[in-house]
Amino acid sequence: MQPTLADLETLARRAGEILMEGYQRRPGFGNQIKIEYKGVIDLVSEIDRRSEELLVSEIRRRFPDHHIVTEESGGFDGEGCFSWYIDPLDGTVNYLHGIPMFAVSIGVARDRILELGVVYDPVRDECFSGERGRGAWLNGEPIRASQAEDLNHSLLVTGFPYDIRTSRRNNLNNFTRLSLLSQGVRRLGSAALDLCYTASGRVDGYWEISISSWDIAAGVVIAREAGAAVSTLNGDSDFLRTPTSVVAAGTPAVHRQLLKVLNEEE
Repeated sequence: MQPTLADLETLARRAGEILMEGYQRRPGFGNQIKIEYKGVIDLVSEIDRRSEELLVSEIRRRFPDHHIVTEESGGFDGEGCFSWYIDPLDGTVNYLHGIPMFAVSIGVARDRILELGVVYDPVRDECFSGERGRGAWLNGEPIRASQAEDLNHSLLVTGFPYDIRTSRRNNLNNFTRLSLLSQGVRRLGSAALDLCYTASGRVDGYWEISISSWDIAAGVVIAREAGAAVSTLNGDSDFLRTPTSVVAAGTPAVHRQLLKVLNEEE
């Protein structure tokens, strides 16, 4: 059975209800919400797990032969050609600190080709969606990437890896260089929303290193369908080949210039 964009939107909105229920009863950092540390600065909460449990159980009930790749539980094997890439709460650190910048991200690939993507921001009730070959939308209205032609006139967004304190490849040099070459660089704390903001023209380009498939699968579909170019650092369009990737996205011109700067830094 083949999933539809409506299926993904329904699931994302239901998961978003779980996020908002937890967010509204969170008067202070960590208060009343159980938190675990996967790393020094890599958090997971009971809300992440509740959201993921809902998504996984519904997908397995309705699409029992599909593969599922998830952030918290790792994934579930299936025998079919469809694979789901789920981030039940993208922006956990923001969420737990009360910063209203987080989302549910659901992407679907068929035979390793990304087909569908939905990213839902429950705070703003913004549902970004995209379907390969058909377009991208925000709450049902078509969206397009900006028309920026160069870095100098572009606003960019990026993120940093969880091993920023120990890895030499921590993106700080890239952040400095691109801050000097652009109008500015933002750090929003949600890779899924970074890609959607690129898709809708709110920012002109995005890059990140050491990013996981569940973080970006949905956003990649949406950004591409909105007219943005998206690839790994070496120009590869396949983000599902390895557990983590380096990703760059933007208008075609900005994307080319981003790749040039990032490859010079490497």
